[in-house]
Amino acid sequence: MSPRTDYSSYAIPNSELVKTLKLNKHPEGGYFAETDRQVDQVPSPFAGQALRPLATSIYYLLTPDEPNGVIHMNKSATMHVLHQGRAEYTLVTPGSPPKVERKVMGPNIHAGEVLQLLVPTGVWKMSRLLEEDLASTSTESSNDHWGCLITEVVFPGFAWEDHAFLTKEGLEELLGADSSQAKELSKYVKA
Repeated sequence: MSPRTDYSSYAIPNSELVKTLKLNKHPEGGYFAETDRQVDQVPSPFAGQALRPLATSIYYLLTPDEPNGVIHMNKSATMHVLHQGRAEYTLVTPGSPPKVERKVMGPNIHAGEVLQLLVPTGVWKMSRLLEEDLASTSTESSNDHWGCLITEVVFPGFAWEDHAFLTKEGLEELLGADSSQAKELSKYVKA
């Protein structure tokens, strides 16, 4: 018996998720709602020992009308946990040479999709809905049944002071102004 490969169910419509989970537009793209901010604080080794919550968590949703985030970095590590849908994550680890990898968060573990994704400290990341999934959204009602809902847990907890958006100049410096990867990813930097 061969493994099942069709895992395309999308149980909760986007309109219901936005309404019931009280999601708002996120500055990185998509929608979000903070679900927890631990009261206990710890010195963050990634922010000069500044005190940060032990952890924070959010729901994060990409939809056909908000299909991608922009490239950004957290000083803290971030664990992404899938609830429903699929999204491709592009991760850029600085170095010489920089490492660019793509991972798909989705339910089809037989095709290499992952249910959890750890993004370590100091790694640039962005997420987007897959082109083949967006091609399936021809009507408003089908738009409501495609997307990706995850939980993100940041540890030590999220603080805007520990966050950065990648600029076009920063992307060109990181990957090389003439690189095909820089040209491809340039549409995902914050304007």
